[in-house]
Amino acid sequence: MLKINDLHVSYGGIKALRGVSLEVPDGKIVTLIGANGAGKSTLLRTISGLVKAEAGSINFDGTEIMNKSIASICEKGIALVPEGRRVFANLTVEENLRIGAYLRKDKEEIKKDYDWVYELFPRLKERSWQLAGTLSGGEQQMLAVGRALMSRPKIMMMDEPSLGLAPLIVHQIFDIIQEINKAGVTILLIEQNANMALNVADDAYVLETGAIVLHGPGKELLENEVVKEAYLGKKKN
Repeated sequence: MLKINDLHVSYGGIKALRGVSLEVPDGKIVTLIGANGAGKSTLLRTISGLVKAEAGSINFDGTEIMNKSIASICEKGIALVPEGRRVFANLTVEENLRIGAYLRKDKEEIKKDYDWVYELFPRLKERSWQLAGTLSGGEQQMLAVGRALMSRPKIMMMDEPSLGLAPLIVHQIFDIIQEINKAGVTILLIEQNANMALNVADDAYVLETGAIVLHGPGKELLENEVVKEAYLGKKKN
């Protein structure tokens, strides 16, 4: 389980996170929704060690990981699929996937994970020797997810996986998220497409200006009038 307690993060004089507390139980999909600038990406970047926290606690499987090195956090089984995909454009699909497994030494198991990624994303297998920078946006998102899976994570954190993608591709990505979760990978999902995110989430949090303002089952928040008006584009009657 990932457990965050009273987390505070600042950029210069600006408070990006103000006492955030949340839990991501093993085997679940937990989503975090909120407007641009609410602090969602900052939270994922802090968990993964890219941003330093001022105060609070980030506990994963009983171990405190706040402000630990990025490598040690990855080794514990936490993977980040960053916003904007961030694939290595001048490397092939296969080379990008290999980078995802760079901390691993179990060659036979790595081969099995290659096969699993290519099974999840047949299009990547077709383009395994193609440069990542020549892929479509949807294919790059698939590659970013596949690269994270190659680290064999216990929990995969995803930052806006649907951003800039066509609706059909968005549905495919969300189907894959659910399939990965069924295979035993815990998911922490940040997503501006609140409707899709809440539909797949076991549990959900709403973040506003660096603080959690709502929490509940995903399907329950879908019916919440405040959430409907603010994030689902539905006006009150």
